[in-house]
Amino acid sequence: MSQQHPAFRLIRQQHVKSLNLNVDEYEHIETGAQHIHLSPQSSGDSENVFLVALRTVPHDSTGVAHILEHTALCGSKKYPVRDPFFMMTRRSINTFMNAFTSSDWTAYPFASLNKKDFNNLLDVYLDAVFFSRLDELDFAQEGHRLEFKDASDSSTPLEYKGVVYNEMKGAMSSVPSQLWHSLCKYLFPTTTYHYNSGGDPESIPDLSYEQLQQFYQTHYHPSNAIFMTYGDISAYDHQQKFQDQALNQFERLNYSVAVPDEKRLHATVRVQESYPNTDDDGTDKTHVVIAWLLGKSTNLRDSLRAQLLSSVLLDNSATPLMYALESTDLGNAPSPLCGLDSSQKELSFVCGLAGCKTDSADDVEKLIMTTLEKVAEDGVLQEDIESALHQLELHQREVGGDSYPYGLQLILTSLTNATHRGDPVALLNIDDELEQLREDIKSPDFIKNLTRELILQNKHCVRLTMVPDSEMAARQEQSEKDTLASIKSQLSEQDVADIIQRAADLKERQAAQDDESILPKVTLEDVPKHEDSVCGEVSSLNSTRVTSYSAGTNGLMYQQVIFKLPEIAPTILPHLSLYSSIVTELGAGEHSYLDMQRQQASVSGSFNAYSSIRGTVDSNNDINGYYTFSGKALSRNQAALSDLMHTSIQLARFDEVNRIQELVAQIRVHQEQSITGNGHSLAMMAASAGICATAKLHHQQSGLAAIKGIKALDDAIKNPEQLQQLAQKLADLHNTIISGEKEILVVGEEELLPSYHKGLHSLCGSHQSQSKNDFALATHNAKIHEAWLTNTQVNFCAKSYATVSMDHADAAPLVVLGGFLRNGYLHTAIREQGGAYGGGASQDNNLAAFRFYSYRDPRMQGTLDDFDKALDWLAEQQSSEQKIEEAILGVISGLDKSESPAGRAKRCFHAELHGRTVAHRQKFRERVLNTTLEDLKRVAQTYLTPDKASTAVITSNGQRESAEKIGLEIVEL
Repeated sequence: MSQQHPAFRLIRQQHVKSLNLNVDEYEHIETGAQHIHLSPQSSGDSENVFLVALRTVPHDSTGVAHILEHTALCGSKKYPVRDPFFMMTRRSINTFMNAFTSSDWTAYPFASLNKKDFNNLLDVYLDAVFFSRLDELDFAQEGHRLEFKDASDSSTPLEYKGVVYNEMKGAMSSVPSQLWHSLCKYLFPTTTYHYNSGGDPESIPDLSYEQLQQFYQTHYHPSNAIFMTYGDISAYDHQQKFQDQALNQFERLNYSVAVPDEKRLHATVRVQESYPNTDDDGTDKTHVVIAWLLGKSTNLRDSLRAQLLSSVLLDNSATPLMYALESTDLGNAPSPLCGLDSSQKELSFVCGLAGCKTDSADDVEKLIMTTLEKVAEDGVLQEDIESALHQLELHQREVGGDSYPYGLQLILTSLTNATHRGDPVALLNIDDELEQLREDIKSPDFIKNLTRELILQNKHCVRLTMVPDSEMAARQEQSEKDTLASIKSQLSEQDVADIIQRAADLKERQAAQDDESILPKVTLEDVPKHEDSVCGEVSSLNSTRVTSYSAGTNGLMYQQVIFKLPEIAPTILPHLSLYSSIVTELGAGEHSYLDMQRQQASVSGSFNAYSSIRGTVDSNNDINGYYTFSGKALSRNQAALSDLMHTSIQLARFDEVNRIQELVAQIRVHQEQSITGNGHSLAMMAASAGICATAKLHHQQSGLAAIKGIKALDDAIKNPEQLQQLAQKLADLHNTIISGEKEILVVGEEELLPSYHKGLHSLCGSHQSQSKNDFALATHNAKIHEAWLTNTQVNFCAKSYATVSMDHADAAPLVVLGGFLRNGYLHTAIREQGGAYGGGASQDNNLAAFRFYSYRDPRMQGTLDDFDKALDWLAEQQSSEQKIEEAILGVISGLDKSESPAGRAKRCFHAELHGRTVAHRQKFRERVLNTTLEDLKRVAQTYLTPDKASTAVITSNGQRESAEKIGLEIVEL
């Protein structure tokens, strides 16, 4: 039995068998604060995770919760420096550190493998959350402020500035975000979800500093707090720190923050709104979605039943609703909102289409309702229901940790229930309810009745049509200018003086050097000298090389078939990325794509394909290329997964031309919608495209050039002859790829590996490489100066320089340089002063490229200038041992980032495949640890000179003239 601190009472303890996890729930006696502690019972996971969440329920779209999340991290009682959060990112070897604002909670999580580091971060987080200073200047910087374009010249135009303001301008440039927030406005007419918790840019300036303070007093209190921890630090040790550093200074709050139940609609609401779209071909850009409000997310049975129904209807192309949405001519692709949303107090089910004609809403609704009525009348195949249940089980069992730390994933899974005072353990311990579902689905009427109950008879339904408006962006921009002009015209002399003085005060505060020594830190002495790598065992089966890794996978296994890329004809190489997206979505042999989709759902947790093309460790012009087919399954399905992979690889059908056309249209929609969420990466890719052939290929396969290309291809294959030609090129590419030398990777629990080998026979049949030449690309070098125009309210800027590959002695200092410039100059110049959501610099050793970048940035020329000024700042630095150490810690933190056991095995395998051996990685790590200021200056002077720079910017059509003035070639997406 776990020991609790005397300030806490134990509410309950529960063991979750499927996760081999103990969950203890406690309550702080004095304040009512909740503490949920998750302790894994298997050895080998040394990562500890902390999260404190506050129920935050805004009643408008000013973004008060979001702005408070930012401002709370700008200094506290114990740590009165202006930026303790970002300072700690430099003084830590955390595996995760961030803060989130959801629709009804705000959370501050972090994770670390080092206990000293964990406790340092805990000290800072507890003080930041419960004893924040909330300086008014920090509110102006992070939230919003009025400032003249030239801060000291009142004759220049007045502007809105602020990090969150620009972040949300970027976020709301995304069509899926606009679609979701517009839908919630009608689906939740009376509760907090009616509003944009992140903040609507038009409403953010309405938030006052006093309102921010008031929200903090009522929401950031232990009585409204949920502490959640994971790892091998005891609950008692956590509670000791909670009590001593925060909770003993509070009494119970006589105020309860909660979300009421939404009032139910009694008839379907049908509404139409517009969104800005400047594309010339905006005729088929309408979105039509239908949403139903379901039961409580805190009710495990309701939640699982809704998940099952959503899966049965939408999980893959063979499910009835997804098939209807993918195969119809009414739209180009299923809506990005399709599926079940369980992140709020009440569940919602959404489906619909993107890329419709403006007048198609009635027809789309008829298609959806007819499909659902057919399910309610005829049901679905029993095997499809069992496959959906199989996917629920697989998702429950998988040990994650590759995107978020595994412990944080578990914490976030249970957070929604905890937020709404439900059972925080329920969504972690679903085995009993899964068993009940297994019994329920034996009834042939179960899915029929569920469809009627949750959807067809549910009157709380909203149909939203979002129509493109080519003039809306210009109207919004003009409205903002008019509002600011009106405000300026009414300013008194004192108002003008106050605005100028505040700008000066903020600039002075941003430039001030705080005493960082008051913050705790780890040092290089705390850094592991070696990475936590794993080694596989190599064997041979039917002349095929098989590499096996043992890992704690909780009953799952991971399997990959890897082909060494052979020489690929230039006529088919441009379709490599498209091929990767569609090859596992097609039929195989005698099976149609619908048959194969059903097989995948019943056998595997995922089945996908991808290429991996990198320069060698010592040259970006010498290329290694591999192609991977990757799958995962429950251990009992390993042999079936092998058969599935064999069939798909050997017998893929490229004669399903209508399916290929559908997939191209879907990919186009998805890629067009991804730009503003991934703009900094796309801009860096574009800026680096001239550095080498691999960088150019990445830009063409995954970057802005790929998005432009898929749009042109989608239009071209409306011609049947062009479609047939594409299908033939994809077939030729497939045959070329699988002619390469083959090997297999298997990852699973050690005692099961021998049985997995027996199940590999179908994949390890005799295979003779038919290719004489390895994959290669012609040498490429060019300067890039481009501005890519798209629908965005903010900019993404990048500048790139050719450097060196991983094995070069200068590669490590260049990697450290990225963090050094970000910490010392770019963060202040681009984020704090420039107002962008983010900015920095990094070295890519695979491409031999150093890149500067900004993210959701209101500026263009000013940011590009700051990239250059960062190098001037570097040249002036003298003794900077602490700053060097912080940059090195950041690199090591990235090298040792959180991984799942299977993820670590796959990473190590593919690193070795590409020649990044343990010895190479260790030499690179040692060079990082030994980097000096002189090294940074030397590599900057050697590689980052103005004549070697390439530039790319993603911006709006309204910034065309500004881009042309600075010499950028215009490229229209």
